[in-house]
Amino acid sequence: MAATLLKNPRHFFVIALALTLILEGCTSRPQKQQSQAAQTKNAEPGWISLFDGKTLDGWEVTQFGTQGPVQVSEGSIVLGMGDGCSGITWQDSFPRMNYEVKLEAKKVTGNDFFCGMTFPVGDSFCSFIAGGWGGPVVGLSCIDGLDASENETRTLKKFDHNTWYNIHLKVSQTKIEVLIDDEQLVDFSYKGRKLSIRPEVDLSRPFGICSWTTTASLRNIYLKQ
Repeated sequence: MAATLLKNPRHFFVIALALTLILEGCTSRPQKQQSQAAQTKNAEPGWISLFDGKTLDGWEVTQFGTQGPVQVSEGSIVLGMGDGCSGITWQDSFPRMNYEVKLEAKKVTGNDFFCGMTFPVGDSFCSFIAGGWGGPVVGLSCIDGLDASENETRTLKKFDHNTWYNIHLKVSQTKIEVLIDDEQLVDFSYKGRKLSIRPEVDLSRPFGICSWTTTASLRNIYLKQ
């Protein structure tokens, strides 16, 4: 065999090329499998994605009349700064009780709330506000007719621009809970209390996310029932 290769250099080249291609194929397949495994590992069991990272499928740009431009860019939904609310509203069915929502949000420009999430609680609706009233206010609007800045869920938190925050909402038969970056900021038992929303976000029902005179970005929006 070796003598044949020495006599025929062309044969040697062909065999060497074939071996190279085989080796490249062997190394590329595990890399592809590793990439797919990583994607599977990142998807938490029981959670449904509400945003594909490419389009607004399932969503509608909320026609507040004050909204700025809303578009998908680089895997995020960008809510452009308007004269009031800019946002999106979910168009498919949505649970009314015993569910969780996770998303990432960041404030790009502006100094008011960058995540106003309106959601159902049984037959009522409520909104979670992150960064309202000039930037620091976190809480639920409304409780017994009082805004997040006025009721007992009010807390203050500094939000930096161009920083992603992980927001986790939980709605159960007795409580509304919200965590930001695993820090519990809302733990509210609503039995015997009146939940409502401000008229500015009526169009966000049953589930919607908006910002107020602020450019915001949203990504990795998930629902678990």
